[in-house]
Amino acid sequence: MNQEKSSKRLSDIPYSVLDLSPIIEGGTPADSLRNTLDLARHVEKWGYNRYWLAEHHNMPGIASSATSVVIGHVAAGTTSIRVGSGGIMLPNHSPLIIAEQFGTLESLFPGRIDLGLGRAPGTDQLTAHALRRDRRSDGNDFPEQLGELRAYFNRSGKNYVKAIPGEGLDVPIWLLGSSGFSAQLAGQIGLPFSFASHFSPEYTKPALALYRSKFKPSDVLEEPYAMVGVNVIAAETDEEANWLSTSMQQQFLALIRNNPGKLQPPVENINALCSDYEKSLLAGRLSTSIVGSPKTVKEKLQAFLDETQADEMIINSQIFDHQARLRSYEIVSEIVK
Repeated sequence: MNQEKSSKRLSDIPYSVLDLSPIIEGGTPADSLRNTLDLARHVEKWGYNRYWLAEHHNMPGIASSATSVVIGHVAAGTTSIRVGSGGIMLPNHSPLIIAEQFGTLESLFPGRIDLGLGRAPGTDQLTAHALRRDRRSDGNDFPEQLGELRAYFNRSGKNYVKAIPGEGLDVPIWLLGSSGFSAQLAGQIGLPFSFASHFSPEYTKPALALYRSKFKPSDVLEEPYAMVGVNVIAAETDEEANWLSTSMQQQFLALIRNNPGKLQPPVENINALCSDYEKSLLAGRLSTSIVGSPKTVKEKLQAFLDETQADEMIINSQIFDHQARLRSYEIVSEIVK
């Protein structure tokens, strides 16, 4: 391994949390949102940097569809951790509405709010049509929407329409992506970039390389700053972690079958539930996922850091049992210290 790829240690970078606020089989959205706040309070105590929530719609297993509302709930129930969106799917919304919502959040919780933006719908096409009053919006005008949104935060702008609250507030904007589009755009305008390796692992290295090669310094950043999403399921033993991970595998299997549902309890043999073809698809989707005991997770996390040279990692842990989920994040915090 060359020197460049071994230059960062796990303790050199911050770690954050991506919470899809999972609705488990037999549970309710109310249970999920209580668990979200409980997890946020724990990870704040364990030293995590930021806590992001994701916008998804028409997904029976995800409770964070009203993302700005849940961000306010988490920020109100914590004291220091940054809270934000991973992400807001901007084509679903008026840029003015998002500027007002995040201006309000920043006014309520100054210095703690992040605005991560994606250009995908975060749902199926039928639901996307239900969300978007302008049925022509397909994400291709994302750069223009982004420019409009940033202008609402700019006090020196000449907008006749103003975002109040919002104008003049410093809400850090991130671009999120699972391919090269947002990577290139983030680089060109000098914004931080977060890549979704937790569900698009095959594009991780190309997207990061594109972002870094296209990066131009801006008023926001002098150098590129890349955060990488990764699935981590940690437990006391490899066997327990592998068993816990079958809930995540079932969730991805349901997506492959275009039949999303609630997060299922672990099973003894995931192979019994899927065909050989589905196994190969699962292996691809989860190729960067890190599952195991503290020793295994530490080794795999370091290898992932060597490979990506990430400036920060944001960890997603889809675990059925809430206490086991808490323990997974605690193990990671102990490893990276």
